[in-house]
Amino acid sequence: MNNQIYIHNTLKGEKELFKPIHEGQIGMYVCGPTVYSDVHLGNCRTFISFDMIYRYLIHAGYKVRYVRNITDAGHLEASLAGKNRLDQLEPMEIVQKYTVGFHDIMALFNNHPPSIEPAATGHIIEQIEIVKSILDKGLAYESNGSVYFDVEKFDKTENYGELSGRKIEDLISGTRDLDGQDEKRSPLDFALWKKASPSHIMRWPSPWGEGFPGWHLECTAMSTKYLGDNFDIHGGGMDLKFPHHECEVAQGKASTGKAPVNYWLHANMLTLNGQKMSKSTGNTILPGELFSGDNDIMDKAYHPMVVRFFMMQAHYRSILDFSSAALSASEKGFNKLMTAISDLDKLQAGESSSANIKEIVGGFYSAMNDDFNTPVLVARMFEAATEINKIKAGSASISKTDLDLLNKELKAFAFDVLGLKPVKSGGGNELDAAMDIVLELRKNAREQKDWTTSDLIRDKLSEAGIVVKDSAEGTNWSIN
Repeated sequence: MNNQIYIHNTLKGEKELFKPIHEGQIGMYVCGPTVYSDVHLGNCRTFISFDMIYRYLIHAGYKVRYVRNITDAGHLEASLAGKNRLDQLEPMEIVQKYTVGFHDIMALFNNHPPSIEPAATGHIIEQIEIVKSILDKGLAYESNGSVYFDVEKFDKTENYGELSGRKIEDLISGTRDLDGQDEKRSPLDFALWKKASPSHIMRWPSPWGEGFPGWHLECTAMSTKYLGDNFDIHGGGMDLKFPHHECEVAQGKASTGKAPVNYWLHANMLTLNGQKMSKSTGNTILPGELFSGDNDIMDKAYHPMVVRFFMMQAHYRSILDFSSAALSASEKGFNKLMTAISDLDKLQAGESSSANIKEIVGGFYSAMNDDFNTPVLVARMFEAATEINKIKAGSASISKTDLDLLNKELKAFAFDVLGLKPVKSGGGNELDAAMDIVLELRKNAREQKDWTTSDLIRDKLSEAGIVVKDSAEGTNWSIN
């Protein structure tokens, strides 16, 4: 197989042949979640995209160290005047709750855990040392207990804006908040270290007084600690390209004199029913609500594997729109693929193949070697499913060699690379047939206005972990 992988490098704005720094080994860093609320679906897409990339790099034979951080050193503020310690807001209680929730959702999506998952609060010393090094080089300055990166001074010898393609005169401040602007020499400058206000809970001692690290600094400290001053791949959502990743490039160059990353990869955003997701407009849905069907946006519940498969049907760099129609179509495709894979074990080999199985399997690799093109991969997998159905029906044949190849590679790309798993409700199995009968009984009860029986069937199914949802198109069910 041709294992030359081409990656779209945001830094160059084009696809490049991937050449790791160390042959056979890859260092990859992905910006992780900020754990002060439930992980939203857009974040999940980013983490699923890079899980797929991680999986394929391993499948291609690389040893990968995958580092994904937890951002837990944030701007939490509250009154500290409680009657006792237990009355007070404890940040790490919040961090623990949402970190566990994040891991639970990632497990439902069948994401591999990263090789290392460092937390920002566990790397305060490293962050302080980087601030010191940038100050020593004259590319940062202290102001009223805070330390700011001097963007214009850095830009005199380097190119601030090279990652995002922005010109310095067009840039805006990259800090998380807009306070302290009078402390800066320029509104372009961003905080490396911020002085803590009296109400700020999370604070640490430093040479400049009590405070907390700047948001951008966290990833620079954790990526370089575990991957070195220059590593292969840095990933994240498209929304992080500027200012977060731009500031990481500047910090890395300022502190070490080296470009920190060779290949920058960015996953694109999600929309919902054609509109931007927004809490303020109510056009938003959490992963758990999508799985359970407990929402007013979708017509039914969708299994995490169906949602993952739906995401794989779009390229990671393209915008993906969630809708009931699109997810329902994807659900049918997922069931078709899982059924075909299940049927592989039942096929009988002949003396020769009527289909070019080697070409189909070669298409799996050529798709993924072209910037991890999962929609093309899925299309080639459906070609394989069509051939499996023909062989099953007796209208095509397959040799033992080709059957072994297809069995190995189709399962590897479905389960190991795309990260899919068969689900109980797919493929027209016995549960499907039983549910058809149960829902028919419920339908008859509703037509006779026997709401007691109708509701009883729904409630008992819910207790058994099966969600029933009625819509204008009919009644659907899924396993919660």
